[in-house]
Amino acid sequence: MEEAQPSRTALRVALRRAAHQIVDRPLIFEDPLAVLILGPEYREELRRTPDKERRPFSAALRAFLVARSRYAEEQLATAYAHGVRQYCLLGAGLDTFAYRNRYEGLQVFEVDHPSTQAWKHEMLTRAQIAIPFSVRHIPVDFETQSLPPQLADAGFDFTQPAFFAWLGVVPYLTLEAFRTTLSLIANMPEGSGVTFDYSLPRHALPVLEQLAHDSLASRVAQAGEPFRLFFTPGEVRAELAVFSYIEDLDTKAIAARFFTERTDGLTLKGSAAHLLTAWR
Repeated sequence: MEEAQPSRTALRVALRRAAHQIVDRPLIFEDPLAVLILGPEYREELRRTPDKERRPFSAALRAFLVARSRYAEEQLATAYAHGVRQYCLLGAGLDTFAYRNRYEGLQVFEVDHPSTQAWKHEMLTRAQIAIPFSVRHIPVDFETQSLPPQLADAGFDFTQPAFFAWLGVVPYLTLEAFRTTLSLIANMPEGSGVTFDYSLPRHALPVLEQLAHDSLASRVAQAGEPFRLFFTPGEVRAELAVFSYIEDLDTKAIAARFFTERTDGLTLKGSAAHLLTAWR
């Protein structure tokens, strides 16, 4: 990501999450703040040109993004039901969970690049979305700063279990940065967990999907946020060897869970994307 600039990827994700609230029925992921947080300029753009958001590629990407958000919050619900009271969003972007959190006693820690976090604060202020006492904002550059001291300074309790959402971040990390953060989670108390998404490497994709991969990789690189890290299912399981339980959903499994019996054509395409949850 370019220094002193908010994440363009975070904005694109937020726009598609908001578009889902406007153009798709039934909703896969209900987020009453997704449109509001964008401010009047982006809200009007979405309302004026909903058909633009229905294009096949946009629809397929939107489908994955909202399924990812729903999946993460379902996993959080499971963690909360088992006594977890700390929720840490690694690379929070414009995620709005902390501002619609209905879980009593749940402390939310939003971790993101300093520039992106400052931009989010500005968006929240403009949208007049209140910041509750249950949320802490932690500016961290994952590639250059150590996360544990920053979390500790914000009141995160490493002696208690926590659930982590690491959405839309892993593909942009180096392997070293991925392993450093994963090690932190792996050393949390029993009952802790993490949800993240990852993508298959280019060589593991069919030929047509390789072309789509190349196109998307080129666009994100031009935006200053190049893809760096991919895994096969076997490789990611090896990285997660110390975890006691892993659920790894491929594209077909995600579609079966969230997109059956729809009549509007909203669904996933391709085979690259995976959603994964690992529990200590």
